[in-house]
Amino acid sequence: MNYSIAEFALLGFLTFALVGIITPQIRKIAIRFDAVDAPNLERKVQKEPVPYLGGVAIAIGVLAASYGSLMAVDFSIETLKLASTVLVPAIAISLMGLWDDLRGLQPWPRLIAQTFTGILVSSILIATDTIGTAFGNTLLNYIVTTIWIVGVCNSINFFDNHDGGAAGTVAVITFFLFFIAYDRQQILVSALAVVTAGATAGFLIWNRHPAKIYMGDAGSLFLGIIISVLTIRLSPGVVPTYMSLAIPVILMATPILDTSVAVISRLYRGISPFQGGRDHLSHRLMRLGFNRKVTAIILWAMAALFGALALILYTWPDSYGRQVLTVAALTWVAQLVFFLRIPSEG
Repeated sequence: MNYSIAEFALLGFLTFALVGIITPQIRKIAIRFDAVDAPNLERKVQKEPVPYLGGVAIAIGVLAASYGSLMAVDFSIETLKLASTVLVPAIAISLMGLWDDLRGLQPWPRLIAQTFTGILVSSILIATDTIGTAFGNTLLNYIVTTIWIVGVCNSINFFDNHDGGAAGTVAVITFFLFFIAYDRQQILVSALAVVTAGATAGFLIWNRHPAKIYMGDAGSLFLGIIISVLTIRLSPGVVPTYMSLAIPVILMATPILDTSVAVISRLYRGISPFQGGRDHLSHRLMRLGFNRKVTAIILWAMAALFGALALILYTWPDSYGRQVLTVAALTWVAQLVFFLRIPSEG
């Protein structure tokens, strides 16, 4: 069954409205139970305590819109199973993130839980043959898929360090991902992409500077699972195969850049990569003199640039494929060098 752009746009708008409406209610609950992010650490830049259960609102919006649209439009056991292979693991890892928000967890238990989830989701994707661009070796599929899921989860989690930064960037990424999936008639991927874009955009109303609420680990890990699985399931159908494999990487280039900059700088300074700090892209941009609003816009623009490159690569692989790959790689490396030259501290 084919659906129009207008129908998908309506689904995204309804999700946007739902999350925009319920987020302030979740904020009130967070304040009531003192689930707030207090500015008591050196890396905290806010001046007042900010509630951080926004991820609950995002999850509710995505789940309600996804399962609601399935029930209303195209319900079957098969589509329910396919949607649940993404949403159920996302809920599970989000619950761990919620526990971390409320009680606190050490890095290693978090990493173990993410790895276990990654292996589980990889097994499901391989068993159901829903990997968009698979390798010819099953073991390699397991390894690459698991590493990608764990890496993307941590990347989104790391990237959530600035008012509106992660929410806006995820909205941009899923916006471009939707158009590729829609053109390929991947209905479930398209629907979940537009729902995620709508949910994060609706949350952004309350998360933009000055943020009234944060998504917390519950939200960033939930989105990490969603985006990692969507990019794995995405089947660009571009030949040669390496171009199809490059499209998800290009879409995720900005969060990956943020993680790379933070990890490289921490290793260089002899501290743990898991240690928090004010050494992310947003912090470095602010050290250059940009205010918080402009910094968020720059991050969104960077994501949009790579999203556009991924879309161009998908649309004209024969005419501009190699040129786009070269531009994307050189741009990413240039940005890596640029941000690493900005002081990590101070």
